Amino acid sequence: MSRFYLSHHGSEQYFTDADYAREFLFIALSIGEEMLISGAEVSRVEDSVRRICTAYGGERVDVFAVATAIFASVHSREYGTVTQIRRITAPRYDLFRLSRLNALSRRICSEKPSFEDVENELEEIRINTPVYPPERIFFMYALISFSFTLFFGGNLQDALASAVIGLFLRGMDYVSRHLQLPPYIAAVLWSFAGGCLAQYFVSKNFGDSADLISIGNVMLLIPGMLLTNSIRDIFSGDTLSALMNFCNAFLLASLIAFGFALPNFIWGM
Repeated sequence: MSRFYLSHHGSEQYFTDADYAREFLFIALSIGEEMLISGAEVSRVEDSVRRICTAYGGERVDVFAVATAIFASVHSREYGTVTQIRRITAPRYDLFRLSRLNALSRRICSEKPSFEDVENELEEIRINTPVYPPERIFFMYALISFSFTLFFGGNLQDALASAVIGLFLRGMDYVSRHLQLPPYIAAVLWSFAGGCLAQYFVSKNFGDSADLISIGNVMLLIPGMLLTNSIRDIFSGDTLSALMNFCNAFLLASLIAFGFALPNFIWGM
């Protein structure tokens, strides 16, 4: 049997039922991929992909998602079983984009728009998600470092030194993204540089405690989203994904702690 619909290339064509299934499964996985990259927990991704496929006619939909991949299979008596896999890399947490993806998923389930409309809206979400200007991001990094150093007992000089280091760390973040450094290596480099600068400020009598200066900068690097999602996955019953996220968060936090502690060891020798 053939169906008449708008393909994701924008052309009107006849396709077999199997082609139709491959098309809507591809779209569902594309939305699931963007959701996972944006910071969604796996239970939400699995539910969204399942609902989208069901809305487009899938009789049985099996979805399995972890932090790094999505596996989905759609079955119908008309076209048999269609399976696709999507590899997930380079998370870019963005809760605003995630909310727009959720809205798109709900619209698909309620209205069943053409594939072309879905592809256009998905591309618009990818391209036109608002991005904060660099100067505002630099200001927020400085403010966060300044505030947490004061909160944990640092004096005004400690907080100012932490704010300056926060600006430097944001600059290093831009450089590491441009060089496409692996996240673990980048985290060690950021934290080591931050620890060295904290020791330098204290040695120049601009601040009293390198530890209190550093703690404001540590809060910039803590993998809060990974840890939060791992806890949510545990309560959702997604144990494998929870363990993967928790191990990643623990390893990243350990490397950050090592990076900040190493300058203290070197200066103490």
